[in-house]
Amino acid sequence: MILLPAVDILDGQVVRLATGSFDQPTHYDADPVDAARRFKAGGARALHVVDLDGARTGAPVNLEQIRRIAEAVELPVQVGGGLRSLESVEQAFAAGAARVILGTAAYRDVDLLDEALARFGEKVVVSVDARNGKLAAQGWTEELEVPVEEVIGALAARGVRRLVYSSIERDGMLAGPDLDAARRVAEVVRGSFIYSGGISSLDDLEALRQLRAVNLAGVIVGKALYEGRFEVGEAQHVLDGRSS
Repeated sequence: MILLPAVDILDGQVVRLATGSFDQPTHYDADPVDAARRFKAGGARALHVVDLDGARTGAPVNLEQIRRIAEAVELPVQVGGGLRSLESVEQAFAAGAARVILGTAAYRDVDLLDEALARFGEKVVVSVDARNGKLAAQGWTEELEVPVEEVIGALAARGVRRLVYSSIERDGMLAGPDLDAARRVAEVVRGSFIYSGGISSLDDLEALRQLRAVNLAGVIVGKALYEGRFEVGEAQHVLDGRSS
């Protein structure tokens, strides 16, 4: 497993949201490149970058910031937020994304999903954002009455092999991961997935590692890193299964 530090961009700055709410973002770095460079210096192997403005409006807003990050750190960067057309997907790749994350569009525009998969294959990741076990969409502002397991099965049938699973009610709350949900997701995913939501300590990372889910490929961490709960290198050490 690898650690993916989160760089979430809103109004050009790095923020963290609590439970997916845009109402009271916590601000950190004024320049996202500063955060990206700090994570690389700490030993990050990849970054998770989200254009929150794009997620809210439905079209990319922070492509220039993504370009700056990709050029500055020369790490694989997976990018999501507002990618709801093939053009926007292409723009994200042109800005330096190694992988793109489709959220709302993956469920509401199956033609887009099919075409993106046909053209870019496993460089396309689908985000399964869950609240109360149900799919959330539209920049996390809308909850759909569809069980997550059903969603994952449908995506697999269309050829999706890479997922990000986010527990929104835990996101930014430092309340610990939803281990039961991660276990259930691991049982139904055909391919690999990355877990996100609630990580607060190295023990949380160890608990995810102890699930021993061979298809759990990584963990996204945001607030715990920004709040200094642990360092990137320490976290990767745990995920590598090395004793401290």
